[in-house]
Amino acid sequence: MSYDPALFQRMAKYNAWMTEKAYAAAGKMSDAERKADRGAFFKSVHSTLNHILFADRVWMSRFSEVPYATNGMGVDIYDVFSELRSAHLEMSRDISVFTNQLSPDWLAQTMTWTRSTDGVSRQRPRWLLVLHMFNHQTHHRGQLSTLLMQKGIDIGVTDLPFMPDLIDDFGG
Repeated sequence: MSYDPALFQRMAKYNAWMTEKAYAAAGKMSDAERKADRGAFFKSVHSTLNHILFADRVWMSRFSEVPYATNGMGVDIYDVFSELRSAHLEMSRDISVFTNQLSPDWLAQTMTWTRSTDGVSRQRPRWLLVLHMFNHQTHHRGQLSTLLMQKGIDIGVTDLPFMPDLIDDFGG
């Protein structure tokens, strides 16, 4: 079976688009509002954004063997919103560069990694793990969208088929 890198390149574009939108929406809140416990899994808008960045860094470290700093599961990497935003946008660019270098052969291979939380080694196809990274982002951005909407902030269109570059290419 062959795995087309174009799928992951599209998902990287979607991630970059949605990361920009998420930070634009979260930027409409005060720092105290962003950091308030809203009953979400990672409590606040700020910590949910940190968690998405955390997971991206963990997976990208595994995929690229480039070390990215993390503070552990559930521990914010950045306390200052502007620093978090800058780091997250940089991570989005790194993910795009990474997906632009993917090959069907690399994606078809099995990856072995050891989770720091339980020390257990696991093996899965690389294509599945890259897909998981993007699915994980989408999952938590859905939570983020709900938290923002509860404060009256609409993140806007989030549907993949309606990304601005696709509208330009395919019409409304």
